[in-house]
Amino acid sequence: MFSGAISISLDNKGRLAIPTRYRESLSEGMVCTIGLYDPCLTLYSMSEWKCIEQQLATLSTIVETERRIKRLLLGYATECLMDNSGRILLSPTLRTYAKLEKNIMFVGQSNKFEIWDEASWYQQINDDITALSSDIENLSDNLKSLTI
Repeated sequence: MFSGAISISLDNKGRLAIPTRYRESLSEGMVCTIGLYDPCLTLYSMSEWKCIEQQLATLSTIVETERRIKRLLLGYATECLMDNSGRILLSPTLRTYAKLEKNIMFVGQSNKFEIWDEASWYQQINDDITALSSDIENLSDNLKSLTI
């Protein structure tokens, strides 16, 4: 399970160093694609991505929303291999989509990582806290039963 928010720098070639504690679990390879709902990237282990790919394969190309999701996730999906220094290269297309420059956030989300521009991440966190505090009465049943 992946967790934590870590500040990382992209180098001039668009590479980021995977935090040491996650390298072994990602050594089989990774796939990076866009976040569907936020201006970030999502990074999956290869085994997790294969499960997602199987689910995407069942989506219809006739149903517009399913076709769009399939097009976006698969169209942007890029295989990433770690070099000997534990770095992966993010393609220029992915970096442009997420507006990644030098300072980024590497954020564990259980089965995946989100990769954010650092300023966008902090803005999103502030927006999320504000939205949650103003809508606390309308929590879903899943959230109401969460003990935190």
